[in-house]
Amino acid sequence: MTHISQDDVQYLARLSNLELTDAETVNMQADLENIISYVEQLSQIDTTGVEPTYQVTDLKNIWREDKVDNYGVDRDDLLKLSPVVESNQIKVPKVL
Repeated sequence: MTHISQDDVQYLARLSNLELTDAETVNMQADLENIISYVEQLSQIDTTGVEPTYQVTDLKNIWREDKVDNYGVDRDDLLKLSPVVESNQIKVPKVL
């Protein structure tokens, strides 16, 4: 079984930009060790003859035709409702 140290947990926390208390570090250490132990158990399963599953729906490249729908509203009427229009587009304030 792989051992995860508290330093390993703190390193992962820093990479994830998380601040963990000592208690959270201990809990996370136990959780990560359990997860790795489970994955190690899974890797020991004999999958000989089992076909790999890449996805379960068997859907491949589902395409649809692009259709323009104006929903019964004229574009120019919508642009008239906007306080600022630039290059035939509604101009809005920066979000970021």
